[in-house]
This record gives sequence, C-alpha cells and structure tokens, in this order.
Amino acid sequence: MTSAAHVTLRAAEKSFQRPGSKEIVHAMGPIDLDLRKGEFFAVVGPSGCGKSTMLELIAGLTTASKGSVEFEGNAIGNRIPDGVGVVFQEDASFPWMTVRNNIEFGLRRTKLSREEREGRVSRALNMMGLSAFAESYPAQLSGGMRQRVCIARTLVTQPRLILLDEPFGALDQQTRLLMGDELLRLWRHTGATVFLITHALDEAAMLADRIGVMSARPGRLLDIVETGWPKDRDSRIVEDNRFGEITARLWRSLRTESMKSMGKAGAA
Repeated sequence: MTSAAHVTLRAAEKSFQRPGSKEIVHAMGPIDLDLRKGEFFAVVGPSGCGKSTMLELIAGLTTASKGSVEFEGNAIGNRIPDGVGVVFQEDASFPWMTVRNNIEFGLRRTKLSREEREGRVSRALNMMGLSAFAESYPAQLSGGMRQRVCIARTLVTQPRLILLDEPFGALDQQTRLLMGDELLRLWRHTGATVFLITHALDEAAMLADRIGVMSARPGRLLDIVETGWPKDRDSRIVEDNRFGEITARLWRSLRTESMKSMGKAGAA
C-alpha cells in the first residue's frame, strides 16, 4: 500500500443554520486527515457527530465552511468528482428496473459504446454474485442482495474512491458479516480507496486498515487506530484476539463521547 494521500482534509469545518431559526450549528471540525491511496478507512463516532457530513464533504455533496478538502490534489467543489462513487444505507434501487438495468443506469450518461457498457455490467454482476438474478426485479431480492445491486451500480463506473455511508445498517448481523466479506473482496479486486462510515465498532474493526474515532458534535478526530490486518482478511478475523483489543480501544474512546451526545456526560 502506498502512503500517497488520495484525499486530504485540512482544518475542514462545517456549520449550518438550523431550519426555521437563526441558530448556527457547528456540525464538524476542524479536521485534518489524509486518506492513503488504496487503503480501507473507517470512521466511527456517536450519533450526530458529523460522520456523514465528512463523507458529504469528500463526495462534493456539500462544501466546507472553513478549511479545504481535496481529491487527487484538486479542490472538491459542490459536485461529485469524477472517479468517486457513493453508496448510502437506503435501498436506492429502482423497483421498476431489472437488476441488470439498475446496474447499467450509472453508465447511461457516459460516452461508452453499448458493447463496453454491457461488458462492465456483466463483470459487475459476476463480481457481486448477481449473474443468476440479472433479469429479476428488486422486490424479488433479499435486502442484502438489493444492497449488492447498489454497490454494483457504483462499481460499473470504475471509481478510484468508494464512499460508503452505513451501507449495511439495515441488515442482520450474519448478513453484515457476509457482506463485509464481499466488500473486502471487491476492495482487493478494484484497488480503490474505500471510506466507510459506520456505527458498528465490530464492522469497522473487521474491515478497515485504519479507523478514525470522532468526538461528539462538533465532530473532531480523537484517535486513529491502525488495525494491522493483512489485506487478504475476511470475517474470520473476528476470532483473532486482537479483534477484541481493537473494539475495546474504540469503545474506550467513544464511551464518554456517546454519553455526551445523549446528554449524560456526568454518568458513571
């Protein structure tokens, strides 16, 4: 893995005006962070701490109030940069389209030939284990499979940076582990940088090379944990003694911050 910075945040902050009020809410920052090219980076933190806000800054879905955010050395404006793919928690598949057409949707505005589009879709179907369901509709699939469709729709655009905002939050624990295996496999296959937002400490500990721990709002980075896992890891890593050590370290950093976010900072 190279140490070259793929994404850079420098003194990045985000504030916004509360709807229907003149109150200004300081949501996040300042944050300084370098995402290394090709790494898997996860962020955990209490609810409302600005995790998703940081992802939106990197995605170009919002702009920083202060500081700077760059992707591949270029400032990120108010649109998703070329080479960046985003997957959210919500099922974003189109119910009236087949799996194949859902995946192809992201390529419709490109100048690719029909042959190239079909080739990319076929490869994505195969990579995500969806080839047998290419002509099915989302309503005929499980929640985990529908989320695979959304990930495949992102993959066909061949992003160099994949942003994931709680992509498995609606799934049961067993399915989350299996989807984590799929995510690690495609990360290795594509070589993309992955930035994951999650509430699940065990998910972050299993998937990531590094984990950023955020404070209560306004979210700042309290700690960055290096997991030290091999790149060819899978869900069996949860059996390693260090897995428990990593999740314990994350919780030590987060416990007080989580109580703050609940208005219980003085709790024992």
